Amino acid sequence: MAVLPKENVKPPIKNLNFFMTATFSYHKSQVIQALRYHFIAKMEIRIMIILVNVFALFSLILYIMGKITPVAFILNAFLWFGLMISFWFILPFFVYSKAETFKHSFTMYFDENDFTLEHEKGKRSWPYSALKTFKETPLFFFLYFDSRSFLLVPKEGFRDHEEVVKLRHLLGSRLKS
Repeated sequence: MAVLPKENVKPPIKNLNFFMTATFSYHKSQVIQALRYHFIAKMEIRIMIILVNVFALFSLILYIMGKITPVAFILNAFLWFGLMISFWFILPFFVYSKAETFKHSFTMYFDENDFTLEHEKGKRSWPYSALKTFKETPLFFFLYFDSRSFLLVPKEGFRDHEEVVKLRHLLGSRLKS
């Protein structure tokens, strides 16, 4: 029996298949907040909110100067309240209630080349090149396939903070944030 020289002996590798694992289910209040972030972060929505706020201020100034009637000012106020309520409450709750995804538990595996999402009914893998970008909030990683399609990965699903940092660096090296 031949003995291999020490330089050819490789140390045993734990978990040959995956670099990191996250196991999670979603919490409604956290997902609602994440969806708010997603909608408010979209450039077209931010521009619309800014324009409506400028219009509301302009309306207030015109009302104070006596240039518009109280009815016009109140109509503008209702428009402003309606828009803010829709972006802050209605839209996130609507998306949450329609998406079956947020009601299940998942396991995600991240390695150097791709990531896998596993569910009790199956699993799917993607190379990092399938992602356009990623965003990070205090509670989640948003993995964007395009501007409307994304995976929401809760940070609490990772074993510890070190794994969250590793994923941040892995995604940063593969994608633009």
